[in-house]
Amino acid sequence: MMIMHINRAHAIILFISIFFSTVIYGQNTNLVKGIKTVVIDAGHGGKDPGCHGKHSNEKTVTLAIALKLGAFIEEKFPEINVIYTRKEDVFVELNERAQIANRANADLFICIHANAGPSNAYGAETYVLGLHRTESQRKVMERENSVIQFEENQDAYEELDEEKIMIYQLQQAVNLDHSINFAVKIQDQMEKLNRHNRGVRQAGFLVLYKTTMPSVLIETGFLTNPTEENFLADDASQTQMATSLFKAFETYKKEYEEADITTNSTINGIDTTLYGMKETEVMLDQVVFRVQIETSSTELDLTGERFHNMPVWTYEAGGLYKYTVGLFLDVDPANRLKTKMREKGFEHAFVVAFRNGERINLDEAIKLVEK
Repeated sequence: MMIMHINRAHAIILFISIFFSTVIYGQNTNLVKGIKTVVIDAGHGGKDPGCHGKHSNEKTVTLAIALKLGAFIEEKFPEINVIYTRKEDVFVELNERAQIANRANADLFICIHANAGPSNAYGAETYVLGLHRTESQRKVMERENSVIQFEENQDAYEELDEEKIMIYQLQQAVNLDHSINFAVKIQDQMEKLNRHNRGVRQAGFLVLYKTTMPSVLIETGFLTNPTEENFLADDASQTQMATSLFKAFETYKKEYEEADITTNSTINGIDTTLYGMKETEVMLDQVVFRVQIETSSTELDLTGERFHNMPVWTYEAGGLYKYTVGLFLDVDPANRLKTKMREKGFEHAFVVAFRNGERINLDEAIKLVEK
């Protein structure tokens, strides 16, 4: 998850939001009881056709895949309550889609869409809530959010700026981790289906912002690409897509219920207890130490093998993306993690210090802590 630089005013807002989210929300109880309820959301519908190709539209494709996916879950796991935001060609407002999931206390929200773009664009991508990083991600977000033009009460939606999304990410940090985990599994299945993997991405989708459980939005393919349109509009291909989504769900469910991935002490053999405290435990003006393991001129995939699925915190400086792990109030455990990371192959790992989200001189940080 990308954390942007914040000034002191923003830090105060974030601290207050973190405090109240800890008191009010606490740990999502859904995360320890297993998956009982899944909400499947077929994008668009009724007066809102979504994007379209030469002979098909998004609302029809998404409904077909959604119903097939739900049927697979119901057949294999009859104990799971599968709820559909729509089961026919009707219009459902974005707020209501999210509220259907919230009222049901759902454990997972799966939003299915189809994409639009240049006629040569192809492949599947899965989104979780976050800040868009590219122009193409922004366009996808704006297109899907534009659904509100069909709604009577458009004033019910607040504009999602960086600050609001960051606060949400902190409040829903555990849900976001699970969302990313599920999204990665979806994209893995897309590859196995020989679909082009466009990766796991983040953007400010209103429907995801309103949900209070792990949530993903899948762009199944491009209806504006004739080849992709023929694939997505075909009943057999829709069954294949639904099967791939089901396999991703089945794998996620097994992992989710057999081991709480948010408290597991190891990730790919790396002792995560070395990572220290949680982001939400950082107080205003507090000096913290991290271990920088990578620097890149381009944004790297945090979910790939490169980072061993470790919890990575990113900051930007001098036009470069810098990747860190660990969060400590003392330099000594940070040095121990640095040694561990070098043993794991990050031979240039070194300790860095931050205060209020801004990097500061290491020697200065050590002196401040000693005081």
